[in-house]
Amino acid sequence: MTLYSLLRPLIFRIPAEPAHRLTIKALGLNQPTTLAAPTPSLAQRVAGIAFPNPVGMAPGFDKNAEVPDAMLGLGFGYVEVGTVTPKPQEGNPKPRLFRLVEDRAVINRMGFNNEGAQAVTNRLVRRRETGRNGRPGIVGVNIGANKDSVDRIADYALMTRLMAPLASYLTVNISSPNTPGLRALQDEGALSALLDAVIEARGNINVPVFLKLAPDLEPSDIDSICRIAVEKRLGALIIANTTITRPPLESRHAGETGGLSGEPLRDLALQRLRDFRAASGGTIPLIGVGGIATVDDAWARIKAGASLIQFYSAMVYEGPGLAARIVAGLEKKVREAGLTSIAEAVGKE
Repeated sequence: MTLYSLLRPLIFRIPAEPAHRLTIKALGLNQPTTLAAPTPSLAQRVAGIAFPNPVGMAPGFDKNAEVPDAMLGLGFGYVEVGTVTPKPQEGNPKPRLFRLVEDRAVINRMGFNNEGAQAVTNRLVRRRETGRNGRPGIVGVNIGANKDSVDRIADYALMTRLMAPLASYLTVNISSPNTPGLRALQDEGALSALLDAVIEARGNINVPVFLKLAPDLEPSDIDSICRIAVEKRLGALIIANTTITRPPLESRHAGETGGLSGEPLRDLALQRLRDFRAASGGTIPLIGVGGIATVDDAWARIKAGASLIQFYSAMVYEGPGLAARIVAGLEKKVREAGLTSIAEAVGKE
């Protein structure tokens, strides 16, 4: 039993969003300057980036790049901040974040609430300037468009220009269900135009571009997305965001609108990962996310084709030590499988 499991009943007496803000503030009091030790058997290169281990902090936790180094210090191999939009925005009306305790799940309809590009830029610049060579560690930036934007593609291009010099990688997020019309950018024509604009805006800065996708896709969507991703030479596809579908749920919050994450998303996200692996033939790296809460969950994604994984909702139930536990568990899995590197297990179901 962990300390967090003892404290969790008290923490859960606080509504979800205020509890999250308190967590960010607490982490901000102790921003480490050193990282967790790398794990040689888990290190691998994806999109030209040397990841010390494949376990990442998913976006949504640190929307405004306030505590990336605190998360890296907890054992994460990389952290993705955001989603960040050009202008600050409040997001959707509260309450908009719900724990589904009986289902070990979360529903959110946050609506890209964030402090905007300038605030995040300032923090990332300060982070880079700390120390002689800046702080180490992989920090990606998840970018989006403002809800009231009249030209969302222009928003993504602007965010690319602003964040490319500061990010280890960029994630184009077109899969949130909480910004009306955003998922339409996953359609073939719109997606090609969007990625062309992003790639042009990136210019000569050698930062990989990842694409985050919804789990609620048709087979034809998957085929066309894979083809476009390969044509545009994207660094990776992230599979998958929250779902608007509703499997059977027990919580009293089951009827809330928004994106569902956590344990009920696990099987759907795993299947979509398999679908993208099959459609792409392994020609583009995949990042598995959605419903990952255990070492076995993480290992299943690796074997299904994920080079890297991410999680967030599981920390609500498992606490801040989850990253270190999964890293240790994956190291053991690699050893027990008789492998020298986790890269050998990718796609080997």
